[in-house]
Formats: sequence, C-alpha cells, structure tokens
Amino acid sequence: MSIRPIRIVGDPVLRTPCDPIRTVTDGTRHLIRDLEDTVDDEGRAGVAANQIGIGQRAFSWNIEDRGIGHIINPVIVDLSEELQHDDEGCLSVPGLFFPRTRSAYARCVGTDVDGQEIELAGEGIVARLIQHEVAHLDGELYIDGLERSVKKKALRQIRETL
Repeated sequence: MSIRPIRIVGDPVLRTPCDPIRTVTDGTRHLIRDLEDTVDDEGRAGVAANQIGIGQRAFSWNIEDRGIGHIINPVIVDLSEELQHDDEGCLSVPGLFFPRTRSAYARCVGTDVDGQEIELAGEGIVARLIQHEVAHLDGELYIDGLERSVKKKALRQIRETL
C-alpha cells in the first residue's frame, strides 16, 4: 500500500498542466496503484496525479456508490448548462471549504490502466469530482473559479492558515 503525501497550495506542481500518458508502463501502473491507495481514505473523493507530485494526466476517485477507480487522460466531453451551487474543498487546500458553482452534470472519457476506454459521468458529487480533478490536471485549483468576493476571502484564509 502506497499512500502518498498530498501537495499543498503553493507547490508549483499544482499549477503545471500535466502531460498526457502516451504509453502505459510499469511506472504508470505504479502511479495508478498509488492514486487508488491515496484516495482510499475517509473523506477523500478524488486525487489527481499532480496532487501526489506526478505531472501526468490521471486521477482516481472514491465515490460511495461507484467504489474506487481511475481514469487516464480524461477529457470532459459533456457539461450541462444547469448549474449546481455547493461548498467545495480540496485536499491541496486542507480544511477550507468555499461555495463554488459547477455544471450539474459532467461526463469524461479516457482509458484505464489496461488501455480499455472508460467513461465517468454523473450529476452531483460525480459531476463536481470530474470538473475538479480535470482542472487539477490542467494546473488549476478550485479556488481559481470562485466568485471574486469569495476568492478574496479564500486567499486571505489560505495565507492565514497554511
């Protein structure tokens, strides 16, 4: 079991877009195992590779009704116009939650570690997770999309607590 430490806001790896995984190697398989081991902890819904210091396009999830899984080179192919408004947090911004608007439905496609095409789609927490984790792989944090007044408050709290 390889639970990896989570990189915290301020670490440059979190702001660097991740490289696509072109060939699944033993290193890729090790990364996927580490992602799945790392997400398998209370209160964790998703972990992107750069959150554990690896700049490759993959993330894992731990969703109650879907279990633990992973996706390599995810691409969001569908977002609803309908929105959801809820508090959101992030392992890389520990202990802080802020209201964030996201699409109510999202669908992404990619492959698994065996090269099989997979799709992850859903509403609610699944939609939020897809958008949140793909943004991580693009070098973005959820605080980037906060409303201006909320973002100002969030940045102040981050400076004071981290």
